[in-house]
Amino acid sequence: MSMNRPPFTGIRSLRSGALLPTMAACSPTMRPPMPASIAQSRPFLHALVLGTVLALTACASMPPPTAELSAAQQAVARAADADADQYAPAELEQARALLSQAQSAMSGGSQRDARTAAVAAAAVADLARARSREAVANTELAQRRAQISRLREQLGMQP
Repeated sequence: MSMNRPPFTGIRSLRSGALLPTMAACSPTMRPPMPASIAQSRPFLHALVLGTVLALTACASMPPPTAELSAAQQAVARAADADADQYAPAELEQARALLSQAQSAMSGGSQRDARTAAVAAAAVADLARARSREAVANTELAQRRAQISRLREQLGMQP
């Protein structure tokens, strides 16, 4: 182990006491602390970069909601096929209005509104279809019960 070390260049600073607080806080392998102005602006710079990235992401073009429009059209068609005109006319009319609104928004260039209206139209159309199927099932159930009742009367059975 050699005793010849390079001379310390900050002797004058040590004598004046200017480096003592810095040296006490840092080990010889650590870098000196950043100036206060850079250290204080770092969170601001992070927030600025994050904000810029988020703004650019929000401005990125989303694909047109053609899949949502297609799904809504199919849902309205399924509801109409399930006799929703007869059993759930209010819901089917609302679904058709929402589908029309989605198509108008799409042609107007408002993809977000078109997507929202198309998803809502599909949901309302599915509700109309479900209510229609429920009404059909209840009608069939009532017919079956009436049939059972007639058969019991014919056989002379009491309920």
